[in-house]
Amino acid sequence: MKRLALALLASCATAPLEIQDYPCPPQGTTLTYASFGQRFIDTNCSTCHSASAGSRHGAPENFQFDTIEDVHHRADRIFVRAAATNTSMPPGPVDPPPDERDKLAEWLACGAP
Repeated sequence: MKRLALALLASCATAPLEIQDYPCPPQGTTLTYASFGQRFIDTNCSTCHSASAGSRHGAPENFQFDTIEDVHHRADRIFVRAAATNTSMPPGPVDPPPDERDKLAEWLACGAP
């Protein structure tokens, strides 16, 4: 019975919003790597997702976000884990506020300029 309840709960979980489901606004974005992206990544991701991270806390070695090219390479995965209503990363206790996640979604959906 317990397994059935867990299976039902898992099946009711909402699928994450994907980058292709979140279009760039028609007017584009004013957010850039310099004005937004680098600060967001440095503050919320680099603790674990950097080549220089002391302890990666289980983050895969091939998921590094040290450069804009790294972010472009993993933009779809970053989006699914941390942008808009996707909140599985970073793993607390201090999470980015929803408005910052919305900015991340816009920035990534617009190609992370």
